[in-house]
Amino acid sequence: MGQFERVAHRRAKRCIRVTNGEGRPIAGARLQLKQINHEFLFGCGAFDINEYFATEDPKRKAFLQERINIWTDLYNYGTLPFYLGQYEPIEGAPLWQSRMAAAKFLQSKGIAVKGHPLCWHTACADWLMEYDNATILDKQLRRIERDVTQFKGIIDMWDVINEVVIMPDFDKYDNAITRICKEYGRVNLIKKVFDEAKDANPEATLLLNDFNTSVAYEILIDGALQAGAPIDVIGIQSHQHQGYWGAEKLHRVLERYEQFGKPIHFTENTFVSGDLIPPHIVDLNDFQVKEWPSTPEGEERQMQQTEEMYRILFEHPLVEAVTGWDFADGMWLGAPSGVIHKDNSLKPVYRRLKELIKGEWWTETEICTDENGYAEAEGFKGDYVVQMDDCCAAFRLTDKETDIIEIKLV
Repeated sequence: MGQFERVAHRRAKRCIRVTNGEGRPIAGARLQLKQINHEFLFGCGAFDINEYFATEDPKRKAFLQERINIWTDLYNYGTLPFYLGQYEPIEGAPLWQSRMAAAKFLQSKGIAVKGHPLCWHTACADWLMEYDNATILDKQLRRIERDVTQFKGIIDMWDVINEVVIMPDFDKYDNAITRICKEYGRVNLIKKVFDEAKDANPEATLLLNDFNTSVAYEILIDGALQAGAPIDVIGIQSHQHQGYWGAEKLHRVLERYEQFGKPIHFTENTFVSGDLIPPHIVDLNDFQVKEWPSTPEGEERQMQQTEEMYRILFEHPLVEAVTGWDFADGMWLGAPSGVIHKDNSLKPVYRRLKELIKGEWWTETEICTDENGYAEAEGFKGDYVVQMDDCCAAFRLTDKETDIIEIKLV
């Protein structure tokens, strides 16, 4: 099998025509072709970036700036938090400023942004429970309209509703979203929130997201699509605090969800580099420990398992994105689940991911124009610059849209 045969669908070959500022072809020239971004979305939770714009502590800000520099050196896709209980702790006073600043910062770096989530029973706002169910539903829909509209053009991707499989049966504590899911039903609620989000931003990419990969999720997706819910992407979580799924399970899950013909995003991925959560723990939130250290053996395991999973996902034609959930150790559950340590030092998994994303799956090469200024550009799909001496031009290498890409070097 050739070097790129397994990932041929991630690559493109296009004819380019290179001209100078006067429109004349640049003949017989050697040009540097350099990739600057992937079309595939390699992502991570961007919670530290949101915190940077929310904090006023100079020391904390400096620490987070160092962390952000490491983050942006690897990823091209970030997930920002929009949990209603945290985003709008007081009704009518959403804390939008830090999210907007973080989203604009990421956008300025050429990094795609997703908001997570617009509707979820966990981390919901307590003030919603003061209302009857009809009012709760209306306020939930108005929240979606407000936030999707406000961030349009900056955040154009949303986890619309999260973990609906268990939503009406959730009994850890009373909450407004479980109440309305019980009354209106899973599929009906999905349809309403997706319709609202699509009306607010018809160009947005909208995800249904769940950790439950059983047949119950398949049935739910099928029912929602049959009802006409405008679901663009199927989101799959894989928090592997109790052990790695393994290649066999991963392939099995992919085979089952490819039946819908929709793009698939692995939205929340976690590998721990320390002890695993015991198998008898059903709800991971019930696992509470004072210290959860990373170990050298665990870091080697984390690196190997992450690489295997990323390779499988990158090779699958329907997968468009994969997001590591925790950037640094000690975040959700206090787990050693990041790609860096708490002190910002790099873990082996970070280095291996960079070798893949910015190395093996990255294109930097030299191309030569013929006597008419034509050349062939081939590489991994994404954004590129062509450079000759001090002149350069940008273009996007993707599936064929036109016969020839015109590039003017100035």
